[in-house]
Amino acid sequence: MAENSKKKNNPLKASRGICHIVDATLFSIKGIAATAKTEAAFRQELFFAVILIPTACFLPVTTTNRILMIVSLLLILLVELLNSALESIVDMVSPDYHELAGKAKDCGSAAVMFSLFIAGVIWAFSLWQSFSR
Repeated sequence: MAENSKKKNNPLKASRGICHIVDATLFSIKGIAATAKTEAAFRQELFFAVILIPTACFLPVTTTNRILMIVSLLLILLVELLNSALESIVDMVSPDYHELAGKAKDCGSAAVMFSLFIAGVIWAFSLWQSFSR
């Protein structure tokens, strides 16, 4: 009985088939829009991704490097979305400062930093490899 009421309260769980896919896509777009509205870092990373993804398509690099360059930019956006979700949950659960809340936020920030580092290494290596020939 409780399981049925959970499905009725959650519109994503209530839909099936193509409606489920459409609902999930709309929720994803809503999450991206909310993050873009409230997180300056995400807006900056999205701005660079919008510029650099098409740029990667026209650079004289191998197909493998091109894919790595694009995926590395998408990785940054993915990690930033997860970090923003983590920060929202931490803020909801612990509105006052707590050492563990700070640690969770710092770890999320570190994950974003690593994704930026990975992208930087991939882009630098790909460009060096391409232009050093």
